[in-house]
Amino acid sequence: TISSNHWILAWAGLEINTLAVLPLISKSHHPRAVEAATKYFLVQAAASALLLFSSMTNAWHTGQWDITQLTNSTSSLILTSAIAMKLGLAPFHFWFPEVLQGSPLITGLLLSTAMKFPPITLLYMTSSSLNPTLLTIMAILSTALGGWMGLNQTQIRKTLAFSSISHLGWMAIIITYYPKLALLNFYLYTLITTAVFLTLNTTKVLKLSTLMTAWTKTPALTAILMMTLLSLAGLPPLTGFLPKWLIIQELTKQEMAPAATIISLFSLLSLFFYLRLAYCSTITLPPHTTNHMKLWHTN
Repeated sequence: TISSNHWILAWAGLEINTLAVLPLISKSHHPRAVEAATKYFLVQAAASALLLFSSMTNAWHTGQWDITQLTNSTSSLILTSAIAMKLGLAPFHFWFPEVLQGSPLITGLLLSTAMKFPPITLLYMTSSSLNPTLLTIMAILSTALGGWMGLNQTQIRKTLAFSSISHLGWMAIIITYYPKLALLNFYLYTLITTAVFLTLNTTKVLKLSTLMTAWTKTPALTAILMMTLLSLAGLPPLTGFLPKWLIIQELTKQEMAPAATIISLFSLLSLFFYLRLAYCSTITLPPHTTNHMKLWHTN
């Protein structure tokens, strides 16, 4: 998908991607995993069909299949919504938390990072002809919903799914103005999220209540996890703050200071649940006795 110039090849790459990840989601044979795989397949197939439709419409109007020459406005709108479905940008975000919740942690890591790379590359290649208004609306919706819906979660995979949705909002708002910045944001997000997922996989943590006892097993790792989560939240001395800072700066240069203010305020909502995760992992012991055995040894 990344290296293709022709729409059909890009579409074929996305389809292979979808089919390759289905067995990874459903390999535990748990009903919830199978349900997650089914949801993932339906959403991705619909999005791929929309993408093919938009490229065909563009070819019908312009007579060529080059990805960078997406000149028809209808096709660019359809393409934006197709890629929003692929990525899980609001208002097409509903499948993502449930699919992530039904997957194992390593598959969840792939879904939140590697699987988002091809669609973001397509946005990057077509960024000059996309509709900025639509993307800005989607971006503000994503940061808002990612923050608000993450507040209520106790399952860590769902929390990370909503954090992914709000980060995608930051990428979507800047991609038409400064595409390289969106890629930088994506790379740093990938790096930090990988660290979080791998830490959770090492400590075998899936819920907030088990995160509270993780410090007994790997004290150093949970301390580092706290720093990683705060970096994901975008607190100033840490790496995660860099893309946010540059995006706000670029939006102000584009005279979009109100939009920058709104998404910055919405990222405070995400900060709240990152702080809760950080608290549970390191700072405070739980104020009540936990209901399950202390797990002293990892496998």
